[in-house]
Amino acid sequence: MLVDCHQHLWPARLVEALRRRRTHPYLRGWTLHLEGEDPYEVDPRDHDVELRRATEPADRVLISLSSPLGIEHLPAHDGAELIDIWHESALELGEPFHVWAAAGVREPDPDALAKALREERVAGLQLPATALADPQGIARVGPLLDEAVKADKPVLVHPGPAPACGPGLPAWWPALVPYVSQLHQAWLAWHVAGRKDVRIGFVALAGLAPLHHERLAARGGKLGALDRNVFYETSSYGTRAIDALIRVVGVDPLVSGSDRPYAEATDPDLGAAFAHALFTANPHHFLTGEAR
Repeated sequence: MLVDCHQHLWPARLVEALRRRRTHPYLRGWTLHLEGEDPYEVDPRDHDVELRRATEPADRVLISLSSPLGIEHLPAHDGAELIDIWHESALELGEPFHVWAAAGVREPDPDALAKALREERVAGLQLPATALADPQGIARVGPLLDEAVKADKPVLVHPGPAPACGPGLPAWWPALVPYVSQLHQAWLAWHVAGRKDVRIGFVALAGLAPLHHERLAARGGKLGALDRNVFYETSSYGTRAIDALIRVVGVDPLVSGSDRPYAEATDPDLGAAFAHALFTANPHHFLTGEAR
């Protein structure tokens, strides 16, 4: 079974809810307005469920709420409705789409998350990297992490909302600067204060944070023994970055993800055994805790 651990697909009900909003995040037609980014013209074909289903090469696809929208950071009374709509409408999409649960991080509601995690087709919990930026943030979302552990389901760390950037920057700036920096910071925070009982995966190879282990050592830190419960999803990276990370963390923690529709899954062409690990065996271990 080929698994894609990281895609985005907005069900129609979520699109309608974003169009009803008057404050960030909101849609006007198919133009997305976020507090920290320029208006973004969404291609409606990217969220055409039947088109995505017909063109999907993976056997199992894990879709998540787009954390850069900032929904998880909204006040509880504002964000809870959108999160409920996400869970209900995403679960209605059918195969091959499975779902990452979302949860508010300002005022965590572990009971609501526990209910979502009981759904068979909910793979686990996604959290924005901005909620895990330091040990205090990790402690704040501790009740949510507890529910993931109780459900024996993993946590996926995804970039959160970008801060407002200055004018004149290219469209790729948020994806290459704040998103990567957030992942790097969340990985280092987890390195300092992470929990050994949580299976956790960082998208986009954690912003390549493990490659800085030599600088970490030079400044008085230490990578230490590898935590078998920490995984790295590959979206937007290719052969050279993946090969470099293997040299630091090995093959077993790497899992496939595409970030579709913003990027496509690629095979880094490192051999048949590695392809099986990346697309099948390692995702199975990440999602279930069972080794293959």
